[in-house]
Amino acid sequence: MSSSRQAQPPSFSTREFRAALGMFATGVTIVTARTAQDQVIGLTANSFNSVSLDPPLVLWSLAQAAASLPAFRAGSHYAINVLAADQKLLAERFAAKGADRWAGVEFTEGACGAPLLAGSAATFECFNRSRYEEGDHVIFVGEVERCTWRPGASPLLFHGGRFYTEHPL
Repeated sequence: MSSSRQAQPPSFSTREFRAALGMFATGVTIVTARTAQDQVIGLTANSFNSVSLDPPLVLWSLAQAAASLPAFRAGSHYAINVLAADQKLLAERFAAKGADRWAGVEFTEGACGAPLLAGSAATFECFNRSRYEEGDHVIFVGEVERCTWRPGASPLLFHGGRFYTEHPL
């Protein structure tokens, strides 16, 4: 049997695909870094996932068209800040194009130089271990060097194009 099979063309539109993906609830993160020019950068991402416990690896993805892609690609480290339920406005600010994202934002500098956002439910300081170009995105795999979490913090969630807070069953 030949292994030359290929995927069939999609039977759905990009809009339909996005709607279907929106049915998967995710947490919300802001990925931050410091550029070679010593500027802080950051963006909202919900494409975050664990990869491995040993070594500790996580992944996130960024659109090839993103203005910050060259800086994230070139940098040695970044931080993934998992947002708490009360950080919805921060998520919206870092998702907006052209906004002054950092005005008035409280953060500390992580050991790797990346900003760690005050009030985050968890933070992961990552070595930029590998990158993979797939479709219209770049997948970043980070090796976690440090992590913190706030016990009892409620997460900010995203589902169906809207933000939610945790409601225990």
